[in-house]
Amino acid sequence: MAAPRPWSAIPIHDDGEPLVELPPALLRLEPHPYASLGAPYGEGASPFRLRLGVIRRLLAAQEALQCLEEGWRLAIFDAWRPVAVQRFMVAHSIEAECRARGFDRAGASPSALRQVEESVARFWAPPSTDPATPPPHSTGGAVDLTLADADGRPLAMGGEIDAIGPVSEPDHYAAVAAADPGSEAALWQRRRDRLASVMAGAGFARHPNEWWHFSHGDQLWAWSCGEPAARYGRTGEPEG
Repeated sequence: MAAPRPWSAIPIHDDGEPLVELPPALLRLEPHPYASLGAPYGEGASPFRLRLGVIRRLLAAQEALQCLEEGWRLAIFDAWRPVAVQRFMVAHSIEAECRARGFDRAGASPSALRQVEESVARFWAPPSTDPATPPPHSTGGAVDLTLADADGRPLAMGGEIDAIGPVSEPDHYAAVAAADPGSEAALWQRRRDRLASVMAGAGFARHPNEWWHFSHGDQLWAWSCGEPAARYGRTGEPEG
């Protein structure tokens, strides 16, 4: 069992804001990565949905970005994610990490499997169905995104979204960038910092372990910003 997140105890007072489809002004990275794996979204359920206030903040962040970097856009990798998909992707990530370490999950020793599960748990929230501890993406308040150029091509950020390991930490390249500002690693760090800056300016909080994950209104956001309660709980699916 994964250890509780530091934000798990924060109360949720859902304000009932609707979950709505992303507008055309926000670039979607398609085909959607988890839907392509067969993740169980359910018939007609779109992963490219967020709370209305979150979408407004994303548009504000993109406007700020384009004032600083001509032609750049936000590129949405993943948005709303029901708990069933969270469960599917946690299992998929554990199996993939086992293979990356050279063994099969079914034949793994308990200690080896535990190490993999702990590594995955740093990046994937438990698929909790408890209304008091919803996975961030199930609230419609969390988004995974990157930067893209004017043609919609994602920019190199020094690591893929969902990568398991230190390369995903937001400041992974900071020391190298300070030592060699002209290096490729420094470019990646500047891009990560630019993304973080425009998102923070629009009221988002970044996940401490993931350069690509930002949220507003959920428990992680409340914990990060010192808010007494979250605005968004689990939405878009039946409780239970």
